Amino acid sequence: MTHHAFPPVRQQLVVPAMAGVYARLHELVETVLRVAAGVALIVHGAGKITDPFGAVGMVEGLGFYPGFIWSPLLAATEFLGGILLAIGLLTRPAAFATMIVLLVTVWFHWGVQGEGYMGAEKSILWAAILLFFAVRGGSRQSVDVKLGRVF
Repeated sequence: MTHHAFPPVRQQLVVPAMAGVYARLHELVETVLRVAAGVALIVHGAGKITDPFGAVGMVEGLGFYPGFIWSPLLAATEFLGGILLAIGLLTRPAAFATMIVLLVTVWFHWGVQGEGYMGAEKSILWAAILLFFAVRGGSRQSVDVKLGRVF
């Protein structure tokens, strides 16, 4: 027996004629968001993956020792996590791992650099997007679902 904290809410659309459009586009839009987030992580991590030890000084400057371990982990998380997210394979763990990276950047910009919300805003937004996929997983248009195995 399933118990819900809140009863289901029936939505009354202001423009009921849009119901079909929303229903048809729901999954497509979710897939586009997942792929776009994955591609953005791939692009952002590409420079790090080609020089996996290039961020040793940066990660050690943030207190992550030893840098020779954390720097390649950062590179792999961004680049490989982006690939996994884009194709929807191991979607939840990939999104969770990359979300942790983004939360560290929130801490870095807000706390370490003292830039506050304005400095951390983009990282907060990206972390929220990744949280969505860490909880939701991939859509029907993901490798996870096509394989019939979701994490």
